[in-house]
Amino acid sequence: MKFVISREALLKPLNLVAGVVERRQTLPILSNVMLELEGNQLSITGTDLEVELVGRVTLEQAPESGGEITVPARKLADICKSLPDGSDIEFTQDEQRVIVKSGRSRFTLSTLAANDFPNVEESPGSQDFTVKQGDLKRLIDRTSFAMAQQDVRYYLNGMLWEVSAGQLRVVATDGHRLALCTLAAPIETQENQQVILPRKGVVELARLLMNENDDVRVVIGSNHIRATTTDFTFTSKLVDGKFPDYDRVLPKSSTKTVFGSRNELRQAFSRTSILSNEKYRGVRLMLSDASLQIVANNPEQEEAEEIVNVDYQGESLEIGFNVSYLLDVMGVLSGDTVKLSLSDANSSALLEESEEGDSMYVVMPMRL
Repeated sequence: MKFVISREALLKPLNLVAGVVERRQTLPILSNVMLELEGNQLSITGTDLEVELVGRVTLEQAPESGGEITVPARKLADICKSLPDGSDIEFTQDEQRVIVKSGRSRFTLSTLAANDFPNVEESPGSQDFTVKQGDLKRLIDRTSFAMAQQDVRYYLNGMLWEVSAGQLRVVATDGHRLALCTLAAPIETQENQQVILPRKGVVELARLLMNENDDVRVVIGSNHIRATTTDFTFTSKLVDGKFPDYDRVLPKSSTKTVFGSRNELRQAFSRTSILSNEKYRGVRLMLSDASLQIVANNPEQEEAEEIVNVDYQGESLEIGFNVSYLLDVMGVLSGDTVKLSLSDANSSALLEESEEGDSMYVVMPMRL
């Protein structure tokens, strides 16, 4: 294997692929990336056995010889980053070593046989559809903050993808709040399918979707999901578990509907959160005609109070929430106005964009 590539052409796919590789590996080969050269296309593959990412680059100069080899991911990425902009890098395989040269710099890296590199098996897909990268990234950006982190209910440490005729819906919940976003998509299917993408898969996929207007092809199988763009192929194992029935959590019979300025509410929540209890992050919302009072206090007897004008007529209500959850929702909603649907002090709140939005957010109340 011998070829020349520009630093910039190599760095982008290498950084993304190296991001999948875990630093602490039980198998030494998992800390390597595989370089495969066929014709003038170089493929770079990294995996942690749960997520696999393949980046592809077309070489400008015809290579002298092809082949495949694995090299240490972090070291190769660090070498490329440290070389000057605009430089060319020459790779030469020398038995069990790879020699990397650029200008007056020369590095000799150890290698491991490509035959030992694990491959995520290809499974036939039951769903196959193509959407715009920007649309898929929006689904993930609008919901991923609500995924659980290291919850014993392992199926919550991921994101539900629900595929049905004409739409893709994603849902994330940690048991205290829920985020849901729906995309109308050209999907032809007779049956609904639900799969759970693990947290790491969600994070890595979001990093790849950089070209908003370009297509991404998604294939969902029984135990894998694969997303393919012109530059990358991403594969992730699915979480084997049953996601909770999110439809039962959505408040159906709210009696109080409040409309308020998203920006004003976000700033008010942000300011009151400064004096909320650092552990529980609770704030009290007092709703009355045309006004919402937000109060926070902490064990040091300090207090913050904000009053925001809202569009509401009806009975007054006092209810507590974790202010961090409210701020997370305000951060991903767009539009000037927020619609808040409430029933009583013990029922969940539903937050939406007041215009015809594609997202819904449920936040459970807190006892204060």
